[in-house]
Amino acid sequence: METLRIVFAEKQKVEIRKELFDSSLGKTEILCAAIASLISTGTELQCLRGVFDKDTNWSSWVKYPFHPGYSMVAEVLKVGDDVQGIQKGDRVFVETSHSQYFKTEASRATRLPDKVNSEQGVWINLSKTTQLGVRRAELLLGETVGVIGLGLLGQIVTQYLYLSGVKEIFAIDPAQSRIELVQNKPGIHRMAMDGGKAKEDIAKHTNGKMLDVIFDITGHPAVLAQATQLVKPLGRVILLGDTATPSEQGMGRNVVSNSVSILGIHGTMNYKDWDHPAMTELFLSYIMQGRMDVTPLITHRYSPLEAVQVYDSLVHNRSSSMGVLFDWTRLA
Repeated sequence: METLRIVFAEKQKVEIRKELFDSSLGKTEILCAAIASLISTGTELQCLRGVFDKDTNWSSWVKYPFHPGYSMVAEVLKVGDDVQGIQKGDRVFVETSHSQYFKTEASRATRLPDKVNSEQGVWINLSKTTQLGVRRAELLLGETVGVIGLGLLGQIVTQYLYLSGVKEIFAIDPAQSRIELVQNKPGIHRMAMDGGKAKEDIAKHTNGKMLDVIFDITGHPAVLAQATQLVKPLGRVILLGDTATPSEQGMGRNVVSNSVSILGIHGTMNYKDWDHPAMTELFLSYIMQGRMDVTPLITHRYSPLEAVQVYDSLVHNRSSSMGVLFDWTRLA
């Protein structure tokens, strides 16, 4: 069977390839046709740049040719003999790369409820990563929290924080376009600046107490040191953005003197009693209840045939985009 795939052939080189694959199914596999896939702009652009320190998660993961993408909603075309709970015609979410057709183990697919549309479903993977970050913080009712970096992950973290009962949220990003996508709700302070300039304003808003928790979701090595300046003694810094160059990353000057905790979390983890299926179910319930809303975060929709131009545009000006989708139905 022939499929169209998006490939990073080498550093800074995107190709659209037609490839053949064996579409015959094992008893527990399903064959799928892509409907929509979400570009994880931070992660995928880092993979495309190919600038990593040695002995990091990035350097061991990214090998060229590299197949980007891990947020796919597809229609099931065929199921193996032993597959249960999924049938032909169902829509499923799968953590797989940008590809027109593919097969996968049915156990890796999540059937979408009818009330969740495909453009909402593509956010499942990012919804789990961000949920893990919020869980890692182990928030208490009434705490004051900041988020540095309002890309895809930062936007969803902010929505989870609002549901978590925190007292105030300081949403920080120098890009005004990203600030405007943060929900304008009581208790959310939208700050169009970088983390290094936020200290004075946060001190003023909190009467000098500073934040209980700050999330660094940028992946930029300089931001951790900025973040540690924004929390109170015994405050927590949650590292949800994994920098590709940790050799350039510093903690800041007051981590030990203020007894600041730096807590990392990776999207592949479970957290205590919450595994990935449970976190997926929770996110979908929030979407169906209207308590979370990812639709306004989708800013661009493209045909996969435009992939070369799309990635080039993101490399040169990522802040002008948020949720960027490949609409695979345009190939029909």
